[in-house]
Amino acid sequence: MLIGCSLLGSNVALPGHALDVSMWPGVLLTGLSCIFLLCRRSHPRTTVVLTTSCAMALVALGYIVTMLLLGPLMVALFWLAKHTRRRVAYSFALGSIVLLVATGTLDGAPGEPLLFRTLGPTAWLLLPAALGTASRIYRAFLEEEARQRVGDERMRIARDLHDVVAHHLVLAKLQAGAVARLVGPRPATAEQLALELTGTTTMALSELKATVGLLRRAGVPGESAARTPGLAQLHELTATFRSAGLTVAVSEEGVVRPLAVGADLSAYRIVQEALTNVTKHATTTSAAVRLVYLDDRLCISVTNEGSARSANPPAPSGGYGLIGMRERARAVGGLLRVGSRDQGGFEVVAELPLRPGASHEERTAP
Repeated sequence: MLIGCSLLGSNVALPGHALDVSMWPGVLLTGLSCIFLLCRRSHPRTTVVLTTSCAMALVALGYIVTMLLLGPLMVALFWLAKHTRRRVAYSFALGSIVLLVATGTLDGAPGEPLLFRTLGPTAWLLLPAALGTASRIYRAFLEEEARQRVGDERMRIARDLHDVVAHHLVLAKLQAGAVARLVGPRPATAEQLALELTGTTTMALSELKATVGLLRRAGVPGESAARTPGLAQLHELTATFRSAGLTVAVSEEGVVRPLAVGADLSAYRIVQEALTNVTKHATTTSAAVRLVYLDDRLCISVTNEGSARSANPPAPSGGYGLIGMRERARAVGGLLRVGSRDQGGFEVVAELPLRPGASHEERTAP
C-alpha cells in the first residue's frame, strides 16, 4: 500500500515530462526503500542512509517530493530519533534534507516550484525527527519517574525497618538488663519482665514481618495488607516503655479527628522514635506526649526533662532517627522541629496537616 500511495502521490506528470519517466523504476525503488525499514531496529543509521538514497533516486527520476514519497525515510528518521541522542537524529535529518534539496534543485522535476523543492523536504523530515526525540524524552521521563517512586518506596521501608528495630531492640535490651538484675533479689518482678520481654520481641517480629511483606505484596495477588499502626495504638505504644522504666503521659487538646493513613503512620512513628531516643539518651524516667488538634493541622510534641547521658548527645540534625522523623513529616506535607528546651531536656515537635493538600515548609530548631 505504501508503494502504491507513494507513486500515486508523487508521480505527477508535468507537461513535457510524462514520457521520460517509467513507473517501474519508481515501484522498485519505493519497494526497496520499504524493505530497508525491516532493518531499522538493528541498524537505524544504515536504514536512514539507504532510504535517503532511494528518495534521492526517486527525485532524480522526476518524482515530486511529497510526504508519501518520503514516507519510508520519515519512518526511519523517527525510529532513529526515538532510540538515539538528539544530536545524532538531527544530524542525519539535516543531511538527508541537504541531499534531497540538492538533488531536487539539480535534477528534479522540471517546472516544480522552488518552494516545494526546499521547504517541502525540510518540513517533512524535521517532523519525524522532532516527534521521535519527543517520544524518547517522554519515555525517559516515565522511566525516571518510576525509578523515583521505587527509591521513595525503598526509603519509606528503610525508615520503617529502622523505627521498628530501634524501638523494640532498645526495649528488649533494657528489659533483659532488668531481668538480670532482679532475677535474684526479686524473682517475681524478674518473671514479669521476662514475660514482657517475650511480648516485645513478638511485637518486633510481627512488625518486621508486616514491613518486609510490603516487598512481596505486589507479586502476591489478593494478599491483604497488615494493620498499619497509627495514633489509635498510641496507648499501647506508650505502655511498652513502662517496662523499660519510662513513664509516658499522653494528653489531647481540641476536637480529635482522624488523619489520612500516611499521616497517621507518620505521627505514630515520630512518637515512637522520639520516645525511643528518650530511653537511649536521657536520664529521665518520664516523658510527655501532647496532641493538639487545630483547624488544619495536628501538633505533636514529645518532651522530657532529663539531661543527656553522654557528654556529647546527638545533634538535633544528626542521626538516622531524627533524619527519618523529618522525612516522615515532610512526606505528608508537614514539618518537624527538634532541639533542647530552655527549661532543660529535649523536645520534638511535629505539625502534620489534617486536610489533603495542606502543607508547611520545614522549620529548623534555633
